[in-house]
Amino acid sequence: TIWVIFTRLTKSAIFTPIRKTDPMDKLARIYLKEVVTRHGIPVSIISDRDLRFASNFWRSPQNALGTRLDMSIAYHPETDGQSERTIQNLEDMLRACAIYFGKGWVNHLPLVEFLYNNSYYATIKAVPFEALYGRKCRSPVCWTEVGEAHILGPELIQETTEKIVQIKQRMQAARDRQKSYADLKRKPMEFQDGDKVMLKVSPWKGVVHFEKRGKLNPRYVSPFKVLERIRDVAYKLDLLKELSRVHNTFHVSNLK
Repeated sequence: TIWVIFTRLTKSAIFTPIRKTDPMDKLARIYLKEVVTRHGIPVSIISDRDLRFASNFWRSPQNALGTRLDMSIAYHPETDGQSERTIQNLEDMLRACAIYFGKGWVNHLPLVEFLYNNSYYATIKAVPFEALYGRKCRSPVCWTEVGEAHILGPELIQETTEKIVQIKQRMQAARDRQKSYADLKRKPMEFQDGDKVMLKVSPWKGVVHFEKRGKLNPRYVSPFKVLERIRDVAYKLDLLKELSRVHNTFHVSNLK
């Protein structure tokens, strides 16, 4: 699996391969190496509800360092407005690399991270790399112009350039597709305390499925009673006892 880490100010990202079984102490070392050494100690961190990030082992040092920890809303990974789209783009780019260039996705991850951080984003009107470091990044596409192809070899230059072009195309296609889908599906919904709502079964990465697994299961379950509105886009539900281990706050996009 991939640990995706964002900087909210510059939109720069770090894509780190990990295993789902990796203990928290290993993730803490990765955090120090990939985040603290590059950016310093964060003021706040928004993370998903993985038990490792909710543990005292993770919370205690963050509290000592003065970092505020916030958890994302259950089954809504786009809580910070950025994660969901980027993760889908990441999967699409890695899938394209594996199809066109072979080998495992881990081999392509550094180049995908490089391309992500050197693509223009309208929200900051800049490239994340330039926003982070205050200068333009020298791209492998320009190696032939400065004579480095003679040092690195024409095969490496050609292979890297082909990958960059392919990944850029897939990234743009994914952005266009997701924007069209979001524009089509986005609609305001409001509920009152006491209303009964249907809850969408989360397909997100297979992390949580209600009842039986399978593609033919109902997309929505129950209805459940609305207990409380949380901020503008989330609601707390009165879940069944058998779902007591499930966090009972959900984004409005998962309700109807």
